[in-house]
Amino acid sequence: MTNTDVLFKPFKLKSLSLPNRIVMAPMTRSKSPDQIPNDQVAAYYRARAAGGTGLILTEGTAPEHRGATNDVNVPHFYGAESLAGWKKVAAGVHAAGGFIMPQLWHQGVIRHPGTGPHPDAPSMSPSGLARKDKKVGVAMSDSDIADVIQGFANSARYAKEIGFDGVELHGAHGYLIDQFFWEHTNQRDDRHGGSLENRSRFAASIAAAVRKATGPDFPILLRFSQWKQQDFTARLAPTPHELEVFLRPMIDAGVDCFHCSTRRFWEPEFEGSDMNLAGWTKKISGLPAVSVGSVSLNLDFISSFTSSAMDFSGLDKLVHMMERGDFDLIAIGRALIANPDWANKVRAGKMEELAAYSPEKLATLV
Repeated sequence: MTNTDVLFKPFKLKSLSLPNRIVMAPMTRSKSPDQIPNDQVAAYYRARAAGGTGLILTEGTAPEHRGATNDVNVPHFYGAESLAGWKKVAAGVHAAGGFIMPQLWHQGVIRHPGTGPHPDAPSMSPSGLARKDKKVGVAMSDSDIADVIQGFANSARYAKEIGFDGVELHGAHGYLIDQFFWEHTNQRDDRHGGSLENRSRFAASIAAAVRKATGPDFPILLRFSQWKQQDFTARLAPTPHELEVFLRPMIDAGVDCFHCSTRRFWEPEFEGSDMNLAGWTKKISGLPAVSVGSVSLNLDFISSFTSSAMDFSGLDKLVHMMERGDFDLIAIGRALIANPDWANKVRAGKMEELAAYSPEKLATLV
């Protein structure tokens, strides 16, 4: 049986003293009618904290910008009613011994015009491109950029005011921040386009604004990915040197921890090393890193939609990578949906008791 003690060592993240290294990954649920998190949402997160998860990252939530989301059931992180609901969520997680941060998620051009709670609002995009050579909108103006940055900062400030423990900025998977990162969707010729460093400027500006709004001790995470939902083979940084160029503006702006999204955590990122993206990010940045991707499952997220259920695989590789210091925290997604007490069962060596995850069962799980 694999010794999983490394997963349960405490970890200091900025001002937080996390009880273990296990993080709940953000997962869209669309279960907040009128964008307001209700008692069921509070119970959902509290159950994962009670089950031993040290840090919970919420589902993607809309920052204070009208064009942020295409779904009226995706919660937003502004407005009196929504913030009252989120305050209950945070209180429940804290009562169960966990920590929690909202993930702020602006969909950008992935949001089709005319959808969401504000159908009259235009969709935002650095260059109006959904992917290379697919023009679907117009480029954001300087005032558009300033408005979105302010919206992120406002929602981060609200998070601090109602008792959340930090904030994560969603800069992955082809959404707005990532649309600035990726050269196929960012073809601007101003300070936000061109070089990889310039394409990181939008994210850095958001991080700097969040830092100003929340103060020096509030942890800021940024999630990024090489792959995009528009192109699984995309790579922002094909080499370690380019990864350093990419990361530097965000480090300088005040990001405290990088959440490195990969579809399979065990896959090497660059030739000549078996370190994954989180390992390289930690090595280059000197900052804590979160890894993620099909932990304890035998199929990645995309493949799971063509299979009725998945088996649980061992944790030997994960433990090995964490013990040698590749990354500091590990995010668990689907396995934690199916097993609110995943952490407690793993700690007790009861892997055989873990329930299988399947897309068909997802709607019934609380």
